[in-house]
Amino acid sequence: MAVNLSDAILESVEKPSRYTGNEWNSIEKNPDNIDIRFAFCFPDTYEVGMSHLGMRILYHLLNERPDIYCERVFAPWVDMEQKMRENNIPLFTLETKDPVKDFDFVGFTLQYEMSYTNILNMLDLAGIPLLSSDRQEGQPIVCAGGPCAVNPEPLADFIDFFVIGEGEEVTFEVLDVYKKCKREHAARHEFLKRIAGLEGIYVPSLYTAEYNEDGTFKKLTPKAGGVPGKIRKRIIKDLEKVYYPEKIVVPYTGIVHDRITLELFRGCIRGCRFCQAGFIYRPVREKSAQKLLDISKKLEESTGYEEISLASLSTSDYTEFKKLSEELLNEMESRKVDLSLPSLRVDSFSLDLMEKTQKVRKSGLTFAPEAGTQRLRDVINKGVTEEDLLNSVRLAFAGGWGSVKLYFMIGLPSENEEDIEGIAKLGEMVVQEYSKTPKDVRNKKLNVTISTSSFVPKPFTPFQWEPQDSIDELRRKQRYLNNRIKSRYITYNWHDPELSFLEAVFARGDRRTGQVLLKAWEKGCKFDSWSERFSFDKWMEAFSECGIDPAFYANRKRSDDEVFPWDHIDLGVARRFLLNENKKAWKGQTTPNCRVNCSGCGAAVFNGGICFE
Repeated sequence: MAVNLSDAILESVEKPSRYTGNEWNSIEKNPDNIDIRFAFCFPDTYEVGMSHLGMRILYHLLNERPDIYCERVFAPWVDMEQKMRENNIPLFTLETKDPVKDFDFVGFTLQYEMSYTNILNMLDLAGIPLLSSDRQEGQPIVCAGGPCAVNPEPLADFIDFFVIGEGEEVTFEVLDVYKKCKREHAARHEFLKRIAGLEGIYVPSLYTAEYNEDGTFKKLTPKAGGVPGKIRKRIIKDLEKVYYPEKIVVPYTGIVHDRITLELFRGCIRGCRFCQAGFIYRPVREKSAQKLLDISKKLEESTGYEEISLASLSTSDYTEFKKLSEELLNEMESRKVDLSLPSLRVDSFSLDLMEKTQKVRKSGLTFAPEAGTQRLRDVINKGVTEEDLLNSVRLAFAGGWGSVKLYFMIGLPSENEEDIEGIAKLGEMVVQEYSKTPKDVRNKKLNVTISTSSFVPKPFTPFQWEPQDSIDELRRKQRYLNNRIKSRYITYNWHDPELSFLEAVFARGDRRTGQVLLKAWEKGCKFDSWSERFSFDKWMEAFSECGIDPAFYANRKRSDDEVFPWDHIDLGVARRFLLNENKKAWKGQTTPNCRVNCSGCGAAVFNGGICFE
């Protein structure tokens, strides 16, 4: 039965449109005619979750089937949660307003580690037991997928099963097994055992974790026969044929990315050694320009959006980029639809393209050198030089741009003070390039923003063995850089190292860190990625009360042969390749991108042994 959301409650909270639903292109079905009800949960606010491409795809894909009803759920903001708890209103879906606890499946997408306490909070609001071992027959099956699922262990006690890899095909396979189990009145445990045999499905309760005397991870063992020792990721081999929605939900309120998103390709050819996405989504698979043009026309007609964004890890590497961008511009200009071009390498073609897309107002240009010296850029295999950056800003300033953002990381392996000073020097060089640009062509105002995030060692990267700098050391480096920046044209922004520290703990955590998540949530930790909600002291209390040292996970160098809590996950990228890349990093040796030369990472197996002809 649908919850009663009174006008008085909605009028008392910020942004009531987060909770009302009924948006343009949202799906309406009669629940009485449905075999499986699926609550798709995003563990953050509506405006963050509604911007997520994966949710847009899976929501409409699941609803293509008449026997399934997929409805959306977002984390209520603290004001709404207070009203819900005061009025005994359980967590509900947007489409029918039915309680989430009445659904067959509750599925979470794991986009960032600092959303984990929100998952616990949403389960509690729904009235669903937090621990999978406490759930009874008839209660929802709780699942999760997304990039953070590549190390599922910190959430292993809370999630019934994980989807490893891309979900478009395997989700239907899981739901078909569920329908069969339902007809046979099979028990919850029997369903989980059956789906454990599907490629890409990991059921944590079917495994036992063991640890060494020194606290390091020893092994993960299946509890019964027929349960795989390795879980291989699922991958969509042919992106040309995979489902992509021709309609998407159009919110009534502003969201983070309020526009049409075209997915150009999955994967990345570059191999930056710190970048988890660049390894876990391998190999690269593209959609054709013609397919993307067809999708863009249908989405523009069905949504009325006035902006299209091209989505990928490195847009300039799309092989049909010139054709696609030119034809999109020709097609959409008459419809007054703008083109957004993130993740571009700036050259004369892309600058000319941006000139056409930003005729009225030139927004800022963004560059990500990541490191301040060529030595360190070679260590991380970034593949750009100081001259590449200066050539790009030279072109940009001559084209009338005046706002430039430069993204860097601090705390990278082998970093020294010369590397940090190099960040300030690069900023000064950008300012000098503006000064050299003739006054009659350059923008009247210059604003250079330098932003630094803190390096977080992630699973399935060449740097998964490396320690993170301590919080004190990251703070020292931030102060050092701030003191080196002298120009009045440069603004310096930095990320909280405390947040990056916790991200490192849960990125490389094992099952024992799950008790810390539970304790931190009990202390009120939620929306931790929102600075106004983040309480580092509460997190440190939680670690202390659980007898767990967070530095053991974040700040410790791993030996070459250490067993990782995620070693049972097979993403196709070989451990020996990652370790070799780590050794090359410390020697300052670079690896060419995948189109120049195959480095034998192992991911080619998903494409029948060939990534690029």
